[in-house]
Amino acid sequence: MSGVAAQERRRGTTVAAPAQSPDTSGRRPRLSRKHREWLAAGLFLAPDVLGLLVFVAIPMVLSIGLSFFQVSGFGSYEWIGLGNYRRMVNDPLFWDSMKITGLYVVFLVPILFCVSLGLGLLVRQKLPGVGVYRTMLFMPYVISLVVVGVLWKFLLDEQTGVVNRAMRAAGLDGEPWLGSPSLALGCVIAVMVWVMMGYYMIIFLAGLQEIPQEYYEAAKLDGAGPWTTFRTITWPLLRPTSFFVLLMSTVAAITGGLDLIFVLTNGGPANGTSLAIFYIYQQAFGFGEYGYASAMGSFLVLIMVLISAVLFTFTRGGRFDDGE
Repeated sequence: MSGVAAQERRRGTTVAAPAQSPDTSGRRPRLSRKHREWLAAGLFLAPDVLGLLVFVAIPMVLSIGLSFFQVSGFGSYEWIGLGNYRRMVNDPLFWDSMKITGLYVVFLVPILFCVSLGLGLLVRQKLPGVGVYRTMLFMPYVISLVVVGVLWKFLLDEQTGVVNRAMRAAGLDGEPWLGSPSLALGCVIAVMVWVMMGYYMIIFLAGLQEIPQEYYEAAKLDGAGPWTTFRTITWPLLRPTSFFVLLMSTVAAITGGLDLIFVLTNGGPANGTSLAIFYIYQQAFGFGEYGYASAMGSFLVLIMVLISAVLFTFTRGGRFDDGE
């Protein structure tokens, strides 16, 4: 019996040995599915992250640093601390440009939002040739703002513009559309709405197409009208898209439009369309005040961050919940 037991022990030792032997094949352990997903996400995000780092983050940090220097156009740097910021506080032209920017944003963003949403609802319908209409509405967005400025400057010219010619042909008096401080800013807003509405229309259309059609069918069976359907189904489920459009259009209004202003009005008349971004451009590239322009640019970025934070706070980031 002792011999049989010893043999069984030897057999058990022999069978168990391979399970304890280390892996000598030289293969690396395979990544788990979670790690592969993280790796793929990192590779996809790397180009955008690198682009933001090189073209946004680093220039922004350098601009903040430059705002503490007096910089001449010949490469000399003189440390002046908060001198540029004190100059900004006492610059009436800068604050005038901020007021004009505020008016520009207050009127442009709501009009652009409503027009884009209306167009999104319209082109969502199954209309004949709806694809052509979508393309035509989106086309102004892909045109250079310089070209747009030249086109509308020709159309709105007081003497030879097509708009005033059509008004005179109808028995009306022409208007100095780009020569009147009370009209020029409105014209700029109207042109920007014309340029941007197609882009935000597509965003709204994408959000509308994500809403399940079954909801609308159930509302129709319950006898809900178009307004009730929009108020109870479309608008609540469109909150994330609406928040994105509101945020992006606000940022675009504060930081964009330089090309259009430069070509269409050049900040005039009487600085009536001199937005903050245009005034900063003038100080930097017109007068060589790079340090001062950097200080104003840093302040404008701060204002934009604060506005974005307010939008996030009051809209809860476009979430569906109503108060939780």
